[in-house]
Amino acid sequence: MPNPAIAAADWGTSHLRVWLLDADGNALAERRSAEGLLSVKPGGFSDVLESHLDAMGAPATLSVIICGMAGSRQGWIEAPYVFVPASIGDILAGAVAAPGTRRDVRIIPGIAQRDESAPDVMRGEETQLAGIAELSSGSHLVCMPGTHSKWVETNNGAVSGFGSWLTGELFSLLSRQSILRHSLGESPASVSPDNATFRHWCANALSEGGDIGAHLFRIRASTLLLDLSPPDAAAALSGLLIGAEIASARRRFAGAGGPVTLVASSSLAKLYEAALHMAGREVRVVDGDAVVRAGLFAAARHNGMIGSIGTQA
Repeated sequence: MPNPAIAAADWGTSHLRVWLLDADGNALAERRSAEGLLSVKPGGFSDVLESHLDAMGAPATLSVIICGMAGSRQGWIEAPYVFVPASIGDILAGAVAAPGTRRDVRIIPGIAQRDESAPDVMRGEETQLAGIAELSSGSHLVCMPGTHSKWVETNNGAVSGFGSWLTGELFSLLSRQSILRHSLGESPASVSPDNATFRHWCANALSEGGDIGAHLFRIRASTLLLDLSPPDAAAALSGLLIGAEIASARRRFAGAGGPVTLVASSSLAKLYEAALHMAGREVRVVDGDAVVRAGLFAAARHNGMIGSIGTQA
């Protein structure tokens, strides 16, 4: 394996991804695990990181750049939020050094919106923004689906505002802990963007502006009275929640024109792409894994870490 220029990690609440990157930002090696923030013992972040770096054969003095929940108040060390509006460069420059390690390890801060009508925070997604080259000029609207979906408005390389929607978490809670669990079954089926039920419920949510409260129980009623199958019940819930999110974001960012940059992978990307097309928006899909690696690499370069060798203790 060629010598890596930097190690990069995306450390979330429930997952950890670590890469060795070459001098051009290409991945030389990769490790994935469920050792997210919630499973790491206090003071154990360095040991977890070192176990993955050792498994990939990383040099003992290789520097590491990290994004995500490792920089939260409950993480390795708090990387204070950068308040928007802020340039992506200023966000990356706020990386803080992690203690208790022989390496040069730095953690990228999240961003915060101190707005009484729409307070919000994010950690990790800001690094994906740094990996999308097209955001350096012009105005853009970015959608990043997930457990907590993020919509971000950028202007000439700066984040001007953003919002969060609990779409993924709502799907999980409703399908597992609400009356709808009886309609969807124990293991909700995967949903195709071509599913007629998904499209019908998504269209209803879009046309009614995202008012889902009155519609949720109709999924249960459709199961009892109209023989809605468990797979179609899952499609209905997915379409309703995604359509409601897009309808709400459309109101919030009404002035944002042009294509929506969709940062997602696999089936989730296809569902959101279909729903956005139904909402009349052009879509440009970028791979979530690729842009987080590119963003971490950009952060390492911004902080002068590429090619640097730390001092071993």
